Amino acid sequence: MIEQPNDAAINAGPAVLDLSRFEPVNRRRLSAPALRTFLVIADLWGLTEQQRRLILGYPSRSTFHNWCKQAREHGSITLDVDVLTRISAILGIHQALRVLFTEEREGVAWLRQPHNARPFGGNPPLDIATNGTQDGLMTIRRFLDAARGGLYMPPTATEADFVPYEDSEIIFQ
Repeated sequence: MIEQPNDAAINAGPAVLDLSRFEPVNRRRLSAPALRTFLVIADLWGLTEQQRRLILGYPSRSTFHNWCKQAREHGSITLDVDVLTRISAILGIHQALRVLFTEEREGVAWLRQPHNARPFGGNPPLDIATNGTQDGLMTIRRFLDAARGGLYMPPTATEADFVPYEDSEIIFQ
């Protein structure tokens, strides 16, 4: 049986975002673990310091290194909402790549290869991720989430020469 909403729920309007999630105490709790995780992913992807800083909104070198030091030493830092949102996008991109590709290196290669999908315009997705905007990160995240959901992903340059199997080549046992 499907439960019908009551009059109070209908008249309440859309759910309101819980603003307490943005309070310093919550951001402080999440900041160091989020940054440590970001740094591990950045190492796996082979990102330069400049690429890491661009992804994080281009903090100064001293700020970036201070954040990293505090995070690695399990110290207390409080990143702003923009930086945490950017890190969240990276976590989602990394997770999607792990789902879509059997080998981690294949996912990293996908990030680095030119891609003909409309959002990338022939550029590697990593170029979009490191353009300094949150929008670039979210574009990749949405694209990969759609691919995970079964939407078509155009072939990479490596896959472009793939010749489909003929029915006579498929053997069922």
